[in-house]
Amino acid sequence: MTTSSNASTSTIVPGMRYRDPAKMIDWLCNAFGFERHGVYHDHNGAVMHAQLIYGGGMIMLGPTTEGEWSKHFAQPDEIGGRETQTCSITVADCDAHYAKAVEAGAEIIDPLAEKPYGGKGYGARDPEGHLWWFGSYDPWAEVDES
Repeated sequence: MTTSSNASTSTIVPGMRYRDPAKMIDWLCNAFGFERHGVYHDHNGAVMHAQLIYGGGMIMLGPTTEGEWSKHFAQPDEIGGRETQTCSITVADCDAHYAKAVEAGAEIIDPLAEKPYGGKGYGARDPEGHLWWFGSYDPWAEVDES
């Protein structure tokens, strides 16, 4: 786990559910370059909650357990492979990131290409079907609206 403080001004932290969160933590770190910030287990050793970081951003993930909160979620394979939202992550080197994701077995949904709004990017699906977007476009950069 990362011990350094990763100061961020972001107050939006996406949350995701996985059937096998331990396996997906390893996969997300290997394929997409996330780092473990915190992984919390129950008394049986199962992952109950995790926080993964990438640059100044973070995602939280947990298991697809039964419960009041969980009844509001569906996994992509339960709804025809669709998602209602996705994470968009700015990466410094799209070519290298794309190559690592392909090597790790990510299903590429939108191939790496220059985008008309600026930068390069690609879309991928993880082994449990969640969609991810990675690109060099910086949404925080000043925008010329003229």
